[in-house]
Amino acid sequence: MTDFTIRPFTAGEWTTWRALRLAALADSPDAFGSTLADAQARADATWQALLAQAVAAPEQLPLLAEVAGESAGLTWAQVEGGNAVVYQVWVAPDYRGRGIARALLERAIGWARDRGATVMELGVTAGDTPAVRLYRRLGFEAMGAPIPMPNRNGLHEQPMRLVMD
Repeated sequence: MTDFTIRPFTAGEWTTWRALRLAALADSPDAFGSTLADAQARADATWQALLAQAVAAPEQLPLLAEVAGESAGLTWAQVEGGNAVVYQVWVAPDYRGRGIARALLERAIGWARDRGATVMELGVTAGDTPAVRLYRRLGFEAMGAPIPMPNRNGLHEQPMRLVMD
């Protein structure tokens, strides 16, 4: 039995998505392609429109993790043809170690598989990190060499891929 729930965001929860995204960028600035400063500069109307468009699009799945009604994490998946991409995987520090990231990813993988995707891809900051270890446990494999991250002082992103049966 889990002490959390995973569910799709609704269009009206853009402030929750924004708060989680800003918290993710503040907590783990090296884990994402965008920066906290860029996200903070985004207008409320943009946040609102982006989430509303995603919720309405059958090829996108923005997911929210909650613990006792509190926002605990998020991920975002998108399917294009036979490929799926995962974005924005993050769990708040107070809720780590409960299997939330794994549950978010498993939900996204199942959703993508149901839509005919045969491959799921993501990028992760290169290194022996909890994120990389989680992705490997779920069956993701490195694709090629790590790629330098623009404006990130020597950090590299490792593309990873999961071939889905």
